[in-house]
Amino acid sequence: MSNYKLANKENWKGRSSEKELYLHEKVQFSNIYEPVTTSENTRIALLGYSSDEGVERNLGRVGAAMGPDTIRKQLGKMANHLKSNTQLIDFGNLECKDENLEKLQADLSSSVSTLIENRTIPIVLGGSHDLAYGHYNGLVTHLKSGEKLGIINFDAHFDLRANTNGNNSGTPFYQIAVEQEAKNEDIKYMALGIRKDANTKELFDFAESKKVNYLLQEHFSINYLEHVQLRLIQFMEDVDYIYTTIDLDGFSSAFAPGVSAPSPMGFFPDIVIESLKLIIESGKLVGLDVVELNPNYDIDDQTAKLAASLVHYVIHKL
Repeated sequence: MSNYKLANKENWKGRSSEKELYLHEKVQFSNIYEPVTTSENTRIALLGYSSDEGVERNLGRVGAAMGPDTIRKQLGKMANHLKSNTQLIDFGNLECKDENLEKLQADLSSSVSTLIENRTIPIVLGGSHDLAYGHYNGLVTHLKSGEKLGIINFDAHFDLRANTNGNNSGTPFYQIAVEQEAKNEDIKYMALGIRKDANTKELFDFAESKKVNYLLQEHFSINYLEHVQLRLIQFMEDVDYIYTTIDLDGFSSAFAPGVSAPSPMGFFPDIVIESLKLIIESGKLVGLDVVELNPNYDIDDQTAKLAASLVHYVIHKL
């Protein structure tokens, strides 16, 4: 396996209550090789993908490797409203060894599969968006014959670039699409917040050739809430399970300055929260990740707090 490091408990600090009023008091720690096995009703697994090799290959700003621990530091300070029989378990980080991104993706797939086997809901903290390929494949291993796993990606980019020169942060859904095609199946992929200025005509053409569902950024806003909800419902009705991935660079840089590819033209948190609410209420969500936090460029931890708040929302809605 790629460099694997146990969770650093020093990342989980905050006010002390001795009543588990804060998440740093609630979180538990475990080894990916020896997952926790209890009879708890709900178990949420945090796993870090501490790499920005994919961003560097994609000519982006490096620094996302520090994202997972930075998110933990903000999440730990937040209030705990989880039920007493819900476990929040930190399984540490996978790190990229010898620039071998492909090995890291395979190891993430194996790790996610292990977490699913042990009845946990994986939440992967990134890290560059190439983690989506490994996360998806880890979830797919548990599908029964005929079942479909849909992808919902909150992002400014399709990430459907060809991996002719190797995998990177812009290729994960291309990789999945090609592998699905080899199995005579279509990729079930919905992208929310796509920007025309961030995707070439070739990428739009490829997306349409693969029957990708997408909403442009100009229509992915609270002003179009009913339309967004309708499109989400239509997509989710056609699949059995949902894998959700949130690329922080899809948000306006007013909310997320600390990302690999910032833009002021992104979407707002309110429409993402409303969409997540609908996804979770469907009962089909089986895995989620938050990617592309780059602490090197963050301002007053604003992007890290956004990422942590999204995770906080999800784990309390599950």
